[in-house]
Amino acid sequence: MANPFVHVELNTTDIAKAKAFYGALFGWKQKDVPMGGGNSYTMVDVGDGTGGGMQAHPVSGAPSAWLAYVNVDDLKASTEKARKLGATVMREPMEVMGMGSLSIIVDPTGAVLGLWQEGAK
Repeated sequence: MANPFVHVELNTTDIAKAKAFYGALFGWKQKDVPMGGGNSYTMVDVGDGTGGGMQAHPVSGAPSAWLAYVNVDDLKASTEKARKLGATVMREPMEVMGMGSLSIIVDPTGAVLGLWQEGAK
C-alpha cells in the first residue's frame, strides 16, 4: 500500500489512567520519552502491527480521542493537496524530535487524520 497507517496516538484527558488501562488490557509495552517543559510522550510497542503513543491532550477541553497517522513521501505537498481538496489544516507541518514531521488535517467530512513523513535515516 502506498500510504499505510504508521502510527496511532491517544490524546487523553488522563494519561495515567489511560496508561494503566491499556497496559492491563493489552499488555502493551510503554516507554515515556521527555518532550521538554516537563511533558512526556508515551511510546507504545504493541509487538506485531502498527505501534503508537499516548499523550496528555494538547487541546484544552477536548475529549480523549485516538488519532491515526498515514505515511506520506512529501509532507508539505500532501498537506497542501489535502487543503486544495477541501481539508482544513489543523496543524501545519512541524518537525517531531528529529524523528520526522507531521501535520494534522480535518477532511471535508469532519474526520481528523495525521500525516507523517519519516525523517532521514
